[in-house]
Amino acid sequence: MGLRLAFAGFRHGHILSLYQRSLEHEAVEVVAACEEDDAAARAVARGSSAVAITHRDFGKMLSEVECDAVAVGDYYGKRGSLILTALEHGKHAIADKPLCTGRSEVDRIEELALARGLKVGCMLTMRDSRPMLGLRKLLREGTIGEVHAITFGGQHPLLHDSRPQWYFEEGKHGGTINDIGVHALDAIPWMTGLRVKRIEAARCWNAFADHAPHFQDGAQLMLSLENGCGVLGDVSYFAPDAAGYDLPLYWRVTVWGRRGVAETSSSAAEIRLALDTDHELRSAPLPPGKAGGFLEAFLRDIAGDTPGDGELDTKAVLASARLALEVQKAADEGRTQVDLIG
Repeated sequence: MGLRLAFAGFRHGHILSLYQRSLEHEAVEVVAACEEDDAAARAVARGSSAVAITHRDFGKMLSEVECDAVAVGDYYGKRGSLILTALEHGKHAIADKPLCTGRSEVDRIEELALARGLKVGCMLTMRDSRPMLGLRKLLREGTIGEVHAITFGGQHPLLHDSRPQWYFEEGKHGGTINDIGVHALDAIPWMTGLRVKRIEAARCWNAFADHAPHFQDGAQLMLSLENGCGVLGDVSYFAPDAAGYDLPLYWRVTVWGRRGVAETSSSAAEIRLALDTDHELRSAPLPPGKAGGFLEAFLRDIAGDTPGDGELDTKAVLASARLALEVQKAADEGRTQVDLIG
């Protein structure tokens, strides 16, 4: 028997890709789908012929349906409570990012998962992309030497008219660093093998979203890794609406090492690099991608398999969620030089 997976919440489009992958996966059986919000349920019915909403009450779904795991895609501020309820009912949980919006939620999720032998997955898809897999390989092989500086830009288009409007409702979003920055905060230690030692500074502010002054669509951060490497990042909602995701600036990552520099982006077909002996940039090919790797990792984690090289597991998912919330908190409180490891 495959994993019996029930879905809870379709308030963000990302969850639809997990739903479709689950339908197509020979080791997964989609057994139920719940959407408690009336407008969201109607939108799902209009927009996706693949999704069949079976329940309108999450608690009722858990009591009526035999399932092994719950996939969560509700609005960000609700995800933590849904995951905790699933774990309390003895179910594994997988979610779109971010996992939740509160540090106490992460602590409780970890406590329950450990106590009950349950697994937690997350759609941290940067680990599955060809450019980022290629950059990780290059860094781990030491091609550019010890890493001393990283800059990244993960700017997204705001897309006010088509983005879910709960983004702009107080208490439902939880912060732009936690929302977008979690991808980079997960990927950088994964790529470099170095932990984040200190949050030097972080800032969020309102810039483009004039209609919602409380929504902080600007987000920047500065970190230090355990070897002293400096990290500068911008994950604002400032990209042009029409071409935002297709620009070469989308998830552009530049890494400076003792022996050279390497750069790529999510839409790139190569890695560009220059070593100390090079007079101009050259290119390195990309490896195959791992589309849906986050789901495969979740299934292996549940099976008790040892994680493959650089593969997500419950420990990695929770560590990245906690780090993103720590950086978000530093931005919210205006705190600087926050030590995370001694």
